[in-house]
Amino acid sequence: MPGGSRSLPGRPHLRHLKLEAKRRVAAGEFPSLHEAQAAIAWEHGLPSWAALKRQISENQDSHALDQLRWVISRFAGAGQPGWTAPAEDELREHFGDRFLSALPPPALVQTISTVAADLRDGELVVLGQTPLQAYVELNGMRYIAVAEAEPPHCLEGLRGLPIGSRVGDPRVAGPAPVRTQGEGPAQAADIAEQAFAELGLTALVLAGGDSRHTWVLTRGWADLDRGEALDPGHRFPVPGVTALVTATAVLALVADGTIGLDRPANDHLRTIRLADDTITVRELLSHAAGVDSPTEMYADAVPDLAEFLGPVIACSGPRGAVHPSNGGVAVLGQLVADVTGLPYARAAARLVLDPLKLTDSSFPARAPGISPENGPRAVTGYHLTLDGRFEPVPARIPTLQAVGGLWSTGADLVRLGLGRSSLLPGALAHEALTPQTGPGPGGARVGLGWLITPRGDIATHAGANVDGTAALTTRIRDQRTHVVLTSRMIPVNSIETRLLRAWTNPS
Repeated sequence: MPGGSRSLPGRPHLRHLKLEAKRRVAAGEFPSLHEAQAAIAWEHGLPSWAALKRQISENQDSHALDQLRWVISRFAGAGQPGWTAPAEDELREHFGDRFLSALPPPALVQTISTVAADLRDGELVVLGQTPLQAYVELNGMRYIAVAEAEPPHCLEGLRGLPIGSRVGDPRVAGPAPVRTQGEGPAQAADIAEQAFAELGLTALVLAGGDSRHTWVLTRGWADLDRGEALDPGHRFPVPGVTALVTATAVLALVADGTIGLDRPANDHLRTIRLADDTITVRELLSHAAGVDSPTEMYADAVPDLAEFLGPVIACSGPRGAVHPSNGGVAVLGQLVADVTGLPYARAAARLVLDPLKLTDSSFPARAPGISPENGPRAVTGYHLTLDGRFEPVPARIPTLQAVGGLWSTGADLVRLGLGRSSLLPGALAHEALTPQTGPGPGGARVGLGWLITPRGDIATHAGANVDGTAALTTRIRDQRTHVVLTSRMIPVNSIETRLLRAWTNPS
């Protein structure tokens, strides 16, 4: 199903949080239910359990969850006697035009019908929700739904992902290899083991560090068919996190006076332009510009952006409100290229990768396996089939290099999180981690390229492509950073939460 896997900053369902608190007491992490609930509230940026319950009750409605419930109820009977498939008019009441242009109604009906047996019976568990996003679990599957911002809030993204209970691949039946570099939290190995069992992974990197030291833990295989164990030197695609490199490159050019943060972006663009001449660089960095994004996300080689998107980029999204836009980040990448006179990859290397000594990071022009730039150190991406087997994802490359084109290691990304402020004057580095917008869905706000949690103490960026998921999180007060990388598209919110917990409960 179309629609990318986003890292949900949303608010989990209250019932799920209650069960989580009880589980953590039973595991001995907290001596009482009250203390466990208080810790969970803090982790969600709120001072108390009562405040968390109040905020959840005030924001319980989710258009995405409502649409997802319709999909489940409408298709649960597919293939059974008497069931009739929804006609196109009915589908258009629940799915947006862009969704249906990517997956036409007959193909959509066939795709959802293949998982009909998994939609019947079972308990639907809401893992996270915002007004426009929902993340649920049902019968060994997790579903991510994203609704359009404008009424009637049709679905613009929907994806079903099998999880660990489905895995039956004999290549992962034995113990997963574990490698370490540096000394990480005592809980890191347990977090990795639990994530493997829960999510159904072939490769996982956990990495982190502070001003004193860094560490990396890997678990799994870089390639299953070769039986190649994963180690800290293997490179992963880092969708979403790539945008932090782009944002840092832009801010470096702001710092030297080449770019004006509050000037119209079109003043700096040469090879493309925005349809709206008033959109500023600051609005692009804070995802408040309403720039349109393409639906075609993969190619055999990086395309020329002007040829791919056209010379004028449409801006039909909401202006002034948080609305994540891959198109907006791509425009920032082209801006970097235009003002430096270099291709984006070379400019990003000169401005960010080289100064921070990210020597294991690069922007391959062609997909790994085709390109010698990543060579044998590139991990193989996989998806998990409904019958529990891992199948390799065909080697392709993101069409928007500034959004998802970087390949990197856990250690390099920790250096990015710890060192990016050193490339900027103190005031600008501080401004980058200062919310530039009002709260978006779920309460999160956006700095200059960073998602800021409601509490205001954590900055993060994450993303997913068909061949992997990446997340980088930093604690604003001391820049303490951790990274999660997988070779499969799957939300890593649960891993993120456990790593954050390890920061505050380091025993």
